[in-house]
Amino acid sequence: MAFGKYNGSMRAPIGIIGGSGLYRMEGLALDRAVEVDTPFGEPSGPVHLGALDGAPVAFLARHGEGHRFTPSEVNYRANIWALKSLGAERLISVSAVGSLQARHQPGDLRLVSQFIDKTRHRQDTFFGGGLVAHVSFAEPTCADLSSALLEAGRNLALPVEGNALYVCMEGPAFSTRAESRLHQSWGADLIGMTQVTEARLAREAELCYACIALVTDYDAWREEEEGVDATSVLEVMHANVDKAQRLLRKVVRQLSGAARPCACGEALKTALFSAPEAVAPEARQRLDLLVAKYGYGVAG
Repeated sequence: MAFGKYNGSMRAPIGIIGGSGLYRMEGLALDRAVEVDTPFGEPSGPVHLGALDGAPVAFLARHGEGHRFTPSEVNYRANIWALKSLGAERLISVSAVGSLQARHQPGDLRLVSQFIDKTRHRQDTFFGGGLVAHVSFAEPTCADLSSALLEAGRNLALPVEGNALYVCMEGPAFSTRAESRLHQSWGADLIGMTQVTEARLAREAELCYACIALVTDYDAWREEEEGVDATSVLEVMHANVDKAQRLLRKVVRQLSGAARPCACGEALKTALFSAPEAVAPEARQRLDLLVAKYGYGVAG
């Protein structure tokens, strides 16, 4: 496998972001790992390009190789930008989550449809600095991509369900018992530390986004149990990774080369608020990848 800087010639329409425990893709025939320069700094690490059962894929480890970044330290903007620049149109994210309801058991897979955002220390938009956009985020994940994952999971007889509500907390510490009981009382299903930030940026980048949430624990709401700790999370996470790998392989084969039937690819069409003549050249240059097709880019 070769390493090097991205030269603009490689395209991977399906991107995968691996979370805790998923640092590489089983069965991914790697061609090369590329370092991608972005206007927002360095991604978490090199993007691994290759083929998963013949389908072109770009894979990135969210927390860096060796798990070096906390959820707050991850450069989400650079990660999403890097995958977009490599041709990604669909983005499947994998992450460990805690369960807030008894029916979601450690070892289960859940597909997220809604978020409650409790983060507070992150850069979660590409816009600002001379160009303003307000994307629609009422439905924060792609229903078509999530449906494909759900159907594939059921065909594989995996313990998967859809339509989960995910609370995204800042971390890196886990919840207090009071917080956990509060989130449970809201009717939320899952709690994690990463997904809503990726989902917001994926929408601005006009990517279809879906989250495979791997349930590892019951958070802290069960008084009869010890609170969650990293060791127990990792033990269940490693057992869950095989399920996620199987699901990803089936879906990637199915979606490779298929047209997108959703509106995710036009999320910015009605979102750009700035008058074109008011946009500074440096903003056009910085955001050209996202906005050129709407006349706001360098040539606009």
